[in-house]
Amino acid sequence: MRWQGDRESDNVEDRRGIPTTGLVVGGGVGTIVLMLVALLLGADPQQVLRQLANNPPPGAAPAGPAAPGAPKPADDPRTKFVKVVLADTEDVWNSLFKANGKTYEEPKLVLFRDRVESACGLANSAVGPFYCPGDSKVYLDLSFFDELNRRFQAPGEFAEAYVIAHEVGHHIQNLLGTSARIDAQRRSLGKEEANALSVRMELQADFYAGVWAYHAQKMKNMLESGDVEAALRAATAIGDDKLQMQAQGYVVPDAFTHGTSEQRVRWFRKGLETGDVRQGDTFKADTL
Repeated sequence: MRWQGDRESDNVEDRRGIPTTGLVVGGGVGTIVLMLVALLLGADPQQVLRQLANNPPPGAAPAGPAAPGAPKPADDPRTKFVKVVLADTEDVWNSLFKANGKTYEEPKLVLFRDRVESACGLANSAVGPFYCPGDSKVYLDLSFFDELNRRFQAPGEFAEAYVIAHEVGHHIQNLLGTSARIDAQRRSLGKEEANALSVRMELQADFYAGVWAYHAQKMKNMLESGDVEAALRAATAIGDDKLQMQAQGYVVPDAFTHGTSEQRVRWFRKGLETGDVRQGDTFKADTL
């Protein structure tokens, strides 16, 4: 992926090494299992964060200073990469919103290490990257990219860019009012129906990530050989069916909250091939 020397976003907030306050669940194996089980059973990530903050399980500890060791320099290659990708999303979505007579409100991206406070609650690295509509910020512990490489076997810079673009996709949903509308609907539904709406939300965010890639490529010719395949591997690796099989040895479709590997690939690819935001209404799609 070609990105060196491109514009870097000013909307990155680096909290690495900054102590958090309040009560945060520790980042051990128990926490990871608890988070995975809750999410795989269809829990709302924001609710999980709040519940863990307010009702920590045994072993939880008050938040204190971050882990020993100075934070990475702000100009290290991975941080610069994140800033460039975020800037690329800003350029694309500013252009698309303007073309439709709207003003794009750029999100902040918060870099953290181990744990972080957000308007959605206190979280640690176990939750992975997430978007909080309460403060319009994307939260990212860069160690997730190492996990993407080692655990999910999905290396590559464009795979990492896809992750960022997906979270920005949730910001688009927030700006367009989709998030509020779907959240209101989910509250009146049973768990299975609410999960089904969550799947459509996540697949639309995948589609928006593809739309970003389509327009960023036209603007900057950033893609190199193997980049698209890297993103598709990432989308495949984090499908609900694959994650459930890894975590528990069997698949429970009614508990899906993000979509299958095949669905995530399909919607990301659709956005990447068309670049047309109008084709991403997953809520009206007969087939996901």
